[in-house]
Amino acid sequence: MDRTFVICKPDAVERGLSGEIIARLERKGLRLAAAELRVIDDQTARTHYGEHEGKPFFDDLVSFITRSAAMLLVVEGPEDTWQVVRTLMGATNPREAAPGTIRGDLGTLLTENLVHGSDSATSAEREIGLFFPALAASGS
Repeated sequence: MDRTFVICKPDAVERGLSGEIIARLERKGLRLAAAELRVIDDQTARTHYGEHEGKPFFDDLVSFITRSAAMLLVVEGPEDTWQVVRTLMGATNPREAAPGTIRGDLGTLLTENLVHGSDSATSAEREIGLFFPALAASGS
C-alpha cells in the first residue's frame, strides 16, 4: 500500500465538509490509515509550508492553517496514491477546478480552498513524518 497526507483545512472543518471530503476519498477506494482533528501550531505550520517562506503570502498562509481545527489524514491506496488524491482535489483555484472535484464542487476562494494533499511521494513521506511522527517511525 502507498500512503499520502491530506489536510481538511480549517475552512472545510468550519463548514462541516470534512465528512464529505473523507467520503469522496473512501468512495474512490482509498483507506484512512490515520485521522486526527487538531489545531496546527504555528511552528508546525511554518515547517509544513517552509518552501513558501519569504513569499508575500506566507504569513497569511500560516495564519489561515492555524486559525482553527483541521482534520489531518494519512490515506492509503495503490501506487501513486498522492496523484489520485490530487486529481480528486481539483485545481488549486476552486474557480478553475473541474466539476466533480472537491474544490470544483465545494470551494469558492483561492485562499480558502478546503484541502491540502501531498504533491509527491517525497512530500507525503515528509508530511506524514511531520504530522504523524509515530506512524512514520513505525513504517506502518
